Amino acid sequence: MTDEELETDRELDTDGELRGPETTGTGAAQPPATFDPPGILYELRQIERRYQRGSTPVLALKSLDLDIRAGEFLSIEGPSGSGKSTLLQLLGGLDVATAGTIRLDGQELGSCRDKSLTAIRSQQIGFVFQQFNLIPTLTALENVAIAMVPHHVRRADRVARATELLEGVGLGQRLDHLPSRLSGGEQQRVAIARALANRPRVIIADEPTGNLDSESANDVLGLLEELQTGDQPVTIIVATHDPEVAGRARRRVRLRDGAVVEDVAA
Repeated sequence: MTDEELETDRELDTDGELRGPETTGTGAAQPPATFDPPGILYELRQIERRYQRGSTPVLALKSLDLDIRAGEFLSIEGPSGSGKSTLLQLLGGLDVATAGTIRLDGQELGSCRDKSLTAIRSQQIGFVFQQFNLIPTLTALENVAIAMVPHHVRRADRVARATELLEGVGLGQRLDHLPSRLSGGEQQRVAIARALANRPRVIIADEPTGNLDSESANDVLGLLEELQTGDQPVTIIVATHDPEVAGRARRRVRLRDGAVVEDVAA
């Protein structure tokens, strides 16, 4: 990546409103009715994920069935080793099931080539991690803008979008700060802004409040809840072991030993 691609202009002003995906204009073709909100976005059937831990075979997920509707705020709960992270990796197209089918908006992920999976992850899914995963040598603005580079978005548009998102998460005065000059809660806000950069349909968050104090955690969860408003709410999938975090979701799915043992509306 060239220095020119990373160059930013911090004088641009935008309205700073936090948004999810935007509409593409009138007259655009609509997706099949089966998958229109509030229809099914994810459909998982008889999912298994097996792998080896040294010489020991591990069945991380077994005979798992799950539907996730577009626009849901879903928590995935369970103790360590229950399969939470494995399930998130499958939903995010980061891993492939050993058996069963996973469909995202009708497209079976297991039959996609690597290039197609990369495009799905880049265009439809935003990721938020416990460790933030910001680039330490880039400013907050640059960390968000860089997510748009693979999509060949013009530099001025990248800067405008990144500025808009950071202002929307309350970091309008921190655009030029490196991660080392931000608190944990501020770094996670940058990570959320980055996850939204390409207007994804889904946000997948793995223990997003695990490294935060209670006040910062509450702020981050509030930002995720804001994405549930509007005509096109973003689907939020959060893995957590914290019952207070799970309680903010509108639906709670509990895993144990790789299987769903509870699925309730909050």
